Amino acid sequence: MYKILIADDEEGVVSLLKDYLELNQYETLLAYDGPEAVIQSKLNPDLILLDINMPGMDGLSVCRQIRDYVNCPIIFLTARIEDADKIKGFAAGGDDYIVKPFSVDELGARIAAHIRREHRIARQGNVRYFGKLAIDYTAMTVAVDGSGIDFPKKEFEILELLSIHAGQVFDKERIYELVWGYDAQGDSGVVAEHVRRIRSRLRAVEEEYHLETVWGLGYRWVG
Repeated sequence: MYKILIADDEEGVVSLLKDYLELNQYETLLAYDGPEAVIQSKLNPDLILLDINMPGMDGLSVCRQIRDYVNCPIIFLTARIEDADKIKGFAAGGDDYIVKPFSVDELGARIAAHIRREHRIARQGNVRYFGKLAIDYTAMTVAVDGSGIDFPKKEFEILELLSIHAGQVFDKERIYELVWGYDAQGDSGVVAEHVRRIRSRLRAVEEEYHLETVWGLGYRWVG
């Protein structure tokens, strides 16, 4: 049974989603503010529904904080529809968003699609080695000489895309389409910030040379 964390300060929304998800054979975890969402996220949910406007800590701050250890998909629940808010959500580590008021059937379809995608990745997974660097695509882990490096989900997905297609140049727009989705409502400029963070993590273990910038074209992975 898949486990879904519902984090929203509106009790009516939480109750509606809880009933709908449990009727569809999901287990639910509940949080009514930001700090509680952080605590509940440590219980290994398979997906998180995260309201942006919550007391104590807003959803964007929660997402940024938990992305260091949470790899599951995060769907923002929001009344905001401005492009700037969407960009902030994706940059914080979110995978999708749905605007209130929403159809529970549409939300259910999105939840199922994200979970199916996660399990396709798990089934396809294997380990590849690039010198001292090992990438386990099943476990979504990266290690150098056996010591793990923590990558938040979106950073790992970019690393996965580039390393699987080592030597191939991807521009920011293509990376954005493949990682965030063709129908994502955001800005490919967020890719550069994620690449900067990836490179910083690799630099800390002297492996940044794998991620090359091809000026004027994009990025590529070298072995």
